[in-house]
Amino acid sequence: MGGFITGNDMEPRARSLSTQESKVVLALTERGRREATRAEIVDLLGGSAKAADHVIESLRRKGWLQRATWGEYLLIPPEQGPDALGNSNLLAIASRIADPYYIGFSTAAAHYGLTTQHRNVIFVVTPVRLRAREVGEARVRIVNPSANKFFGFEPVDVLGYKVMISDREKTAIDCIDRPILAGGVGEAATILATASRRFEWTKAADYLERIGSGALVRRFGWLADHVNADMPAAIRERLTRLTGSGSTRARLGPPHYHTVQDAIGYDKTWRLFVNVPREELHGSAGLGRRKAVRKES
Repeated sequence: MGGFITGNDMEPRARSLSTQESKVVLALTERGRREATRAEIVDLLGGSAKAADHVIESLRRKGWLQRATWGEYLLIPPEQGPDALGNSNLLAIASRIADPYYIGFSTAAAHYGLTTQHRNVIFVVTPVRLRAREVGEARVRIVNPSANKFFGFEPVDVLGYKVMISDREKTAIDCIDRPILAGGVGEAATILATASRRFEWTKAADYLERIGSGALVRRFGWLADHVNADMPAAIRERLTRLTGSGSTRARLGPPHYHTVQDAIGYDKTWRLFVNVPREELHGSAGLGRRKAVRKES
């Protein structure tokens, strides 16, 4: 059947392609490409820009292309089927919105399986000033960090796409730093507990030192104790030094002008006012130690 791509495992309604559409898909597939710009597709087809736009829109409608940002498209591989716009593809698409960037906070936590909460928001951390937008049915929220916090991420393969995602240590620290982007303090504690079972503690301490916030170190240290994380003694001593000598009372929860009912209170060890209701942290108490895998001697 010349000029068409079909397959028994594909839906003919959505996946059958015209000659020009086939040319785009086959060319990208043969070159191992997972993305293309509008200009590249125009050049590939060799016709007018208007004709290329028509092909692009048709490929989008049939589920072969997904727009990542203006003038840039991702190829949805044939083996993924016509309804392949799942969470992983959404991350790949969101990753094309800004450069440099990383996927962080609760989105990264969900990727690593550190949380059971799956919100319909993708957090893209970038110094680039952009407006929020939508990708598929998900909302992309842009987080602009201070320069000293834009690190701790690495490329992760997501269905053949290279996506920058914060590592486990930075994900946990980010969520403690801004718990509202993690689902709340209670969820940030759960994320730390789960992540700590596979923590590189020296890396986590290095990250905290690099950020340079004594208040963040205190929150991290208190939550690590709260979840009973298996923190090495040397790391604990190092974090204690990083808290600083100031007498200002750091807070785990909302600003001091918020009244919190049934707050846990002041912790002398970490010099932290835990202005969070006991109930909010009840489910994460001891979670780090309780499910840790013990090595047999």
